[in-house]
Amino acid sequence: MRILVLCKSLLDAATFLFENLRYNSFMLAYIKGKIIAKGENFAVLENGGIGYKVFTTPKVLEAAIGAELALHTYMQVREDFQGLFGFPSAAELAFFELLITVSGVGPKMALTILSAENTDLIKQAISNQDTAVFSKIGGVGKKTAEKIILELKEKMGASAAGGTGAAGSSGDIINALENLGYSNKEIKEAISKLDHSLPAEAKLRQALKILGR
Repeated sequence: MRILVLCKSLLDAATFLFENLRYNSFMLAYIKGKIIAKGENFAVLENGGIGYKVFTTPKVLEAAIGAELALHTYMQVREDFQGLFGFPSAAELAFFELLITVSGVGPKMALTILSAENTDLIKQAISNQDTAVFSKIGGVGKKTAEKIILELKEKMGASAAGGTGAAGSSGDIINALENLGYSNKEIKEAISKLDHSLPAEAKLRQALKILGR
C-alpha cells in the first residue's frame, strides 16, 4: 500500500513538473500585432486571429486603433492572475524587470512608475537618491521610494554620493516649476529634455527655456 502511495506521489510530482516546464516554454517574450481595442492602461493586439491583452504605458497607447505595435513583453503568472506587460524597447523592459526585483514592487506598480515618468528621469532619481520624483507618482509612498533607491542604486552602478553631485536634484527642479504654475504634463516633458549633467541652476534655466519663459 505504501509503495502504491509513493508511486502515485512521484507520478503527481512528475506530472506537475512536466506541465510547468511545458507551460513555461510558451511564455511570451515579444508580440507584434494590430491594435483592435484599448483601455486605460492596456491594448488588445490581434495576432494570428487571437487577441492579446497587453498592459502598457500611456505613451504606447497614443497609437491609434488599427495601428501595428511591436512590444517586448513580460508575463506574470499567479494562481489568481495572469497578465502580459509590454514595452516598445528591450531596454525599457529590462528596466521594468529590474524594478520588480525590489521587494514590494510588483509588475503593476512598476508599470505605474514607468507610466508616470520618463525612464531616464527615474534612473536619474535613483542615482541621485531623489525620493521627490517618486512622491509625484500615485501609489508610491516614501518608504517604497526609499526601498527602490536603496535596492537599485548599486545595481545601476550609482555612487552613494550621487545625490550631491553636479547633476543636482530633479526633485528641486520639479518643485520650482510647480511653484511657477506649470502642469505635471508640462514639467514631465521639460524634464525629459534636460541635460542631467548640468548643475541644478543651469537645469532650471534650461527647463524654463524649453517651456518658453
